[in-house]
Amino acid sequence: MRHARCVLAGVAVGLASLVPAAPAAQPELSATTRQTGLPRTPEQRAVVFEHATLHFKVLPQDRRIEGDATLRFRAGQELATMVLDLDRAYQVSAVQVDGVALARKDWANPEGRMRITLPGAVAAQQGFDVRVVYAGAPHVATRAPWDGGLVWSSAPGGEPWVASAIQGEGCDLLWPCIDHPQGEPLLVDEYITVPAPLVAPGNGVLVDMQEHDGWRTWHWRARSPDTYAVAINVGPYEQLKGDYHSRFGNTIALAYWHLKGQDAKAQDLFDELPRMLDFFERQIGPYPFGDEKVGIVQTPYLGMEHQTINAYGNDYRKDKYGYDWLMQHEFSHEWFGNQLTNADWDDMWLHEGLGSYMQPLYLQYLRGEMEYHAALLDQRAKLSNKVPIVSGRPQTEQSVYDSEHGPGLDIYYKGSLMLHMLRGLIGDQAFFKTIRLAVYGTDDPRPGQFQPRHLSTPDYIAIVNEVTGRDYGWFFQVYLYRAALPELLAERDASGLALRWKTPDEVPFPVPVEVRIGANSGRIVTVPMPGGRGHVDLPPGELYTLDPQSRLLREEPRFAVAVRDAAERKAAADRAAAEKGRAEKGQAERGQTEKAKAAAKP
Repeated sequence: MRHARCVLAGVAVGLASLVPAAPAAQPELSATTRQTGLPRTPEQRAVVFEHATLHFKVLPQDRRIEGDATLRFRAGQELATMVLDLDRAYQVSAVQVDGVALARKDWANPEGRMRITLPGAVAAQQGFDVRVVYAGAPHVATRAPWDGGLVWSSAPGGEPWVASAIQGEGCDLLWPCIDHPQGEPLLVDEYITVPAPLVAPGNGVLVDMQEHDGWRTWHWRARSPDTYAVAINVGPYEQLKGDYHSRFGNTIALAYWHLKGQDAKAQDLFDELPRMLDFFERQIGPYPFGDEKVGIVQTPYLGMEHQTINAYGNDYRKDKYGYDWLMQHEFSHEWFGNQLTNADWDDMWLHEGLGSYMQPLYLQYLRGEMEYHAALLDQRAKLSNKVPIVSGRPQTEQSVYDSEHGPGLDIYYKGSLMLHMLRGLIGDQAFFKTIRLAVYGTDDPRPGQFQPRHLSTPDYIAIVNEVTGRDYGWFFQVYLYRAALPELLAERDASGLALRWKTPDEVPFPVPVEVRIGANSGRIVTVPMPGGRGHVDLPPGELYTLDPQSRLLREEPRFAVAVRDAAERKAAADRAAAEKGRAEKGQAERGQTEKAKAAAKP
């Protein structure tokens, strides 16, 4: 691997005057725009989205963008209308179909779902272009990346620093799209125009950069990006770049766009990339976008898995395991999110569960078993088990990530721990084969010989069944489609230890159980559990340990006690802080009253 520093932009005199103005009140998002992943309309389901040509002119001082989008579709059936998703906050100035300008009466966008009457019926298998010219103030993300929108910020030198984070509400916050996981365009050409000398890193490969009259236009081209992965990033960036020589024979371009002033930390972060790439390519398979790049860009918010241009804002923090967990997690989404994309938000555990399991696996790759199990234990302590992580019906992003009414963080950590258990149940060879088939559609992936895939939960279950030659539907019923974890009940009897699995709704659960007989160096026996029951002989009074190698994801009261204790302590601390605040406020008010009285005396 070779590294080189490429300084793409300095700071022009007067550029600081383009920093964003103070935020103004923004219009409320419509119910349609606020939720990403709503069911597609019949028109949206009836087309193949072949190509998106997106022009964004970013005006940092005004917190506005001017957009010009030409979208190429191919009809699967005769169409008289087309429907696109676009935030109604934008003012649409023109709509064209195949170059023909439409009258104002031929399109409407009252709730963020734009309905366009086509000039004439489009025949099945016929291609057609829809062009939308629009402008306005994009929704501002007030707590990115947890809420969606643009982040308007300033770099330390005062220059504009702008980034998009739209997973929470979807692509319609930026461009007219099909705001659903299966609405990916096959190809995107993105033109980002920014004040010179600012830099605008984007998805895919850089086609060119043109500079005219104080503006720079960066042209990027990417294939099949996730709908929310089409990204805008603008700043006074410097670039680290290099090459990675893959074990699969191809050479992959590496790039990190960062703000100046922390060169050593930026280089340290960049130097982690080859090791992470080696891990993923050894463990899973080829980097999916090796003909484009591995890209990272520093952002004024924590992070997001934008395809080939992952957002990074973790301030170079290392966790207790000594690596940058944020970069590794977002990078994992190139495989689990961008190459393998959820068919519906209900299947989001395929992104977050697989991505989260890659972190203990990475520690196992780096340092061995102790840190692998320690990281899994960290995850185990975070489970809530209140709502199933898969509902079996279409969901929106909002409903899935809702920690009060939806699975929330369980799609990350319960998904990860379930995969750890599945790996122990079916063995490494079968387990990693299921992952490769899910990600690539083949057990022998080679660069350039696979396409991006959409996958549902039933699809993955079918892959597991195919690889193992057994029906594991019962396993996924317990962990994905039920909220509560299975309980392992153990009771001594005259000859030893009787074991029984207790599952929600009495779902069958014939998972074998390891029991260690004796103290730490005792022998381990595997107890078959046909019908969810088993028995192991034990001498009277002999010590035993259930699941000594921590293979099982099961209900254990100690975790619930710890979670409840932490919640109670936090609530008590919050009450104490609130009471202290009220007391200090009352004291200050009394002081002001006394001063006023004193001032009023003659």
